[in-house]
Amino acid sequence: MTEPHVTLDPQSLNPVEEKLRGPLEDQLSSALQAATVRVGDRYTGESVEQVTAMLLEEAKAGLHPDIAAGFHPDHDQLRQVAEVIISRTR
Repeated sequence: MTEPHVTLDPQSLNPVEEKLRGPLEDQLSSALQAATVRVGDRYTGESVEQVTAMLLEEAKAGLHPDIAAGFHPDHDQLRQVAEVIISRTR
């Protein structure tokens, strides 16, 4: 699996967020990638939904609280990352 990457929808951003889009995508992607490693290292047979929730929790923990509050990744895409974590351990 390639490392997960966050891409923000430019139409959903206000002008300030649009100006910061690149660095914000980088920060969100970095937090999600770190969360993927941490959750993968701790995986012990949890369900896909549990791993998905763990990924979101870990990613948000790695962000500034204001950024974390606005981070709402696509559930289906986050679930795909969780499925890859689970498949790697089988």
